[in-house]
Amino acid sequence: MKQVVQNYKSGELALLDVPVPGCKPGGVLVRTAYSLISTGTELMKVSEAGMSMLGKARSRPDQVAKVVQSVAVNGVPATYRKVMGKLDSYTPLGYSLCGVVEQVGAGIDDVKVGDLVACAGNEHALHAELNWVPKNLYAPVPDGLAPRHAAFGTVGSIALQGVRQGEPQLGDVALVIGLGLIGQLVVQLLAASGVRVVGVDPDPVRCELAERLGAAACGDPASSAVEQAVAELTGGHGVDQVYLAAGGDSNQPVELAARLCRDRGRVIDIGKCRLDLPWNAYYEKELDVRFSRSYGPGRYDPEYELEGRDYPIGYVRWTERRNLACFLDLAARGRVDVEPLVSHTADFDDAVETYRSLKDGGLKAVAVLFRYPEQEVEAEAPSVAVPAVRRGGKASAPVRAAKTPVRLAFVGAGNYATSMLLPHLARRDGVELSTVVTTTALSAANARRKFGFAGATTDLDAVLGDKSVDAVFVVTRHSSHAELTRKALLAGKAVFVEKPLALTEDELAGVLAAVEESGNDRLQVGFNRRFAPLLREAGKRFGPRTGPGHVRYLVNAGRLDHGSWYLRQGTEGSRFAGEGGHFIDTASWLLGADPVSVYALSTPGGEDLQVVLRYEDGSTATIGYVTTGPAGFPKETLDLVADGRALRLDDFVRASVYDGRKRWGSSRLPKARDKGQAAELAAFVKAVRTGGPMPVPLESLVATTAATLAVRAGLAGGAPVTLARAR
Repeated sequence: MKQVVQNYKSGELALLDVPVPGCKPGGVLVRTAYSLISTGTELMKVSEAGMSMLGKARSRPDQVAKVVQSVAVNGVPATYRKVMGKLDSYTPLGYSLCGVVEQVGAGIDDVKVGDLVACAGNEHALHAELNWVPKNLYAPVPDGLAPRHAAFGTVGSIALQGVRQGEPQLGDVALVIGLGLIGQLVVQLLAASGVRVVGVDPDPVRCELAERLGAAACGDPASSAVEQAVAELTGGHGVDQVYLAAGGDSNQPVELAARLCRDRGRVIDIGKCRLDLPWNAYYEKELDVRFSRSYGPGRYDPEYELEGRDYPIGYVRWTERRNLACFLDLAARGRVDVEPLVSHTADFDDAVETYRSLKDGGLKAVAVLFRYPEQEVEAEAPSVAVPAVRRGGKASAPVRAAKTPVRLAFVGAGNYATSMLLPHLARRDGVELSTVVTTTALSAANARRKFGFAGATTDLDAVLGDKSVDAVFVVTRHSSHAELTRKALLAGKAVFVEKPLALTEDELAGVLAAVEESGNDRLQVGFNRRFAPLLREAGKRFGPRTGPGHVRYLVNAGRLDHGSWYLRQGTEGSRFAGEGGHFIDTASWLLGADPVSVYALSTPGGEDLQVVLRYEDGSTATIGYVTTGPAGFPKETLDLVADGRALRLDDFVRASVYDGRKRWGSSRLPKARDKGQAAELAAFVKAVRTGGPMPVPLESLVATTAATLAVRAGLAGGAPVTLARAR
């Protein structure tokens, strides 16, 4: 692979071929899509490398002090060899990137191969095609955030930590000195926090940019415009905070800070500038001088950065990783706009020339991105495979005697199982609730007491090995569905698994491999809406169609409560991945076909989705999945239009069919919304009892699952995703 390196002794820059790093435990191997050049920190390092040895010594007095100490301990010859050896070596550049997880190390369970992540660290987020990144130095990229924007994650975290050190409050006025990359981000973060900002920079272009991005006023430090703006905004008192985001040897920034800060204000040093504090000015105002250390708590702590030991959130609210995730969220929701900061995007193969242009002044930039070759390849014609269903040696479906009960076992007894499934089964004739399996003894005991299970256990293998059990219900958290389904199929059981069937293509392939190996295709996924009596009656009244149909399905999902396990996207998948199959299945059932392509869009932050499904005959279905709608609005509304007719379903309480006038309408409200669980369970039990076909063909379940998985691929790629059917 290729990596940008520099020889600090000679100043040589090179794009070097180096070995691919190994994927160690506790981290992930990431293939870079975009990496960001820090035009402040990195160019300072590049400039220092081009200096004479005397110039290097003057620029780094801290390192000179270490050399002097080493001479005293080890002598001149040994110290000389050590220093020259270190200087005459290649060192890496870069510390902020976005890429795709290519390999997952042992102990990592919050991301998987193919996930998009933002990475940090001057040893781990380098300008290189592949990087190994430890757990606390990466964060998943929210849906809807472009990879080129996510590459700003590290510098955004630096700016965010600086703002946190200033402790701004609504209505404050702040001064930002230095409007380079960090300063521009500080301006936006302060403006998003309700702070009025005055910016200072000798470059009028940067001043204009900061004003466009939220600053109230900006100007040259030598002009009177800045002091006038501060006086007007603060009533002559001075600003509440000053953020030093400038570099260089001038002491002007700290002197200006003292002059324009209010009594007992705060001065926060984010950049690397001269800090000869004028004692009288700082003493008389009793100014609070603070330093902001890089990305946040955890920086330079090897136990945190390398060993993955997090700080408890109750004691350290904002760590490096939490700052990184927070900045990505702000960018995804449009609270911070990094696109105007991108002055130039260069191909990674042109990295050396790009650095030279920046150093020589030929390229003047706030931020420069490297674009890696894989980024273009990945954007081409994305597709998700729809695996073919192959049945091995056909396993005969047992037929129960008419008076013999169907024995069911439940794996999981959470809220959905106990409220929407078990009440229907517990009162159904011909059903015996055999065993409930849970991870905790008490939840099993509660389910046994409430619904009359014959037994309760935490031993799944014992239930799968029980030949008297006819069918297994998998009603656990999403991440376990595919594996539990696979085990139950291999054990020869009929399986009812709540949606989703799988969270990844690999999981779906594993389920189908179990079908092929065992010959057991007795599987039903809990797509219950196609069984809803009101929708079925409306579909019957609508009748068959001849031309393309068009479905519009609005899902007013609402917001989740804080702490809901649905929010654990790293392990449980996105919210739409969990329940989107319901709506795709319903649309496909109404249209009588499986989709051939999926196009997905989201609002910033991924809160609301628009999913467009296309079918082979030209039919379409649009699913609007929103979490920002009003609480009193119906959760689900659906329309089908075809052949001059229209069907409307209002939240499973009203339905109507039109053909120029209302042809049919439900005459009275049902006693309760019936979304089809009872009818679906009845159909499943009947299939188990009689050995007849399962309620929904396995091919349809697979197609719906693949289409749901394609939504994520579509959001990441920004293009329609073809559902490629295997043969």
